[in-house]
Amino acid sequence: MDKTEGIRLQKYLADAGLGSRRDMDALVASGAVTVNGLVAEPGTRVVPGDRVQAGERHLRVQELREQGEDVRVLLYHKPEGEIVSRDDPEDRPSVFHSLPKVRGARWIAIGRLDFNTSGLLVFTTSGELANRLAHPRFEVEREYAVRAMGELTHDQMNQATREILLDDGPAWFERIEDRGGEGANHWYQVVLREGRNREVRRMFAAMGVMVSRLMRVRFGVIGLPPRLKRGQVIELKGEEINKVLIWAGMRDAPERKRRTPPRPSGDARKPAAGRAAAAEGAAMAPQVEPVRARGPVRSKAASGRPTGGASRGRPRG
Repeated sequence: MDKTEGIRLQKYLADAGLGSRRDMDALVASGAVTVNGLVAEPGTRVVPGDRVQAGERHLRVQELREQGEDVRVLLYHKPEGEIVSRDDPEDRPSVFHSLPKVRGARWIAIGRLDFNTSGLLVFTTSGELANRLAHPRFEVEREYAVRAMGELTHDQMNQATREILLDDGPAWFERIEDRGGEGANHWYQVVLREGRNREVRRMFAAMGVMVSRLMRVRFGVIGLPPRLKRGQVIELKGEEINKVLIWAGMRDAPERKRRTPPRPSGDARKPAAGRAAAAEGAAMAPQVEPVRARGPVRSKAASGRPTGGASRGRPRG
């Protein structure tokens, strides 16, 4: 294949999961990348068979893909007791052992879950997509179901949406909802926009409450499908992937034809507040079924006690 038919080196490196295209532009410009033993320059293109070295990574160019073409996305329901790594000195079970083989690419984990946390893990073959969803600057929402040994006060829940000081800096939840419980166990649903190591557990510990179970139920627009059991994998289909790529800004959304809605009759019930927003969010999500905490979660309403919740009351800064 002629070099003019290849793809830009920066795109190849981004798709291989080394970082964003902007980061790869800087890496190539610094002279830290070689192609077939020669220092690469901005504008360098690669074709199948080329040998690429970027730092300690050695890559052999195989199949080439256009932007968004042949992007694959997997959802995995991670059980407790697995690590999100290919190499582990302790030889513990790895999530990558449960994934199907992929020809000419590799699975890239979008974010991580610690050894004792279960729930939704998203994998893709696109380094660009992985970077857009996992990089801190994009502030993608992560939602968790939390079982705690103890109950937070209303003041603590409000404080959790403002600021909690951790060893590595302040942290906060965008939202926290009380989902009730029985005995020593109490359930909460929390949302935050970053993924620091054991952040949810450390935030609860800072408030004097220990987390006994933690499960991620949503990552961005992708929810954990209720039918997906622990240890199982499901692959998103074409239209579902397309919605994710549009949401991530890697594809343009199709133009919608404007239609005049029918005029409701006088006795027709008015739409509930927020229904349009909820419908728009559901249309963007590959899994449109409502995300719920799995396990024995009971609301306070079911037990005759009032429900509670808090949302972040001030912007970051």
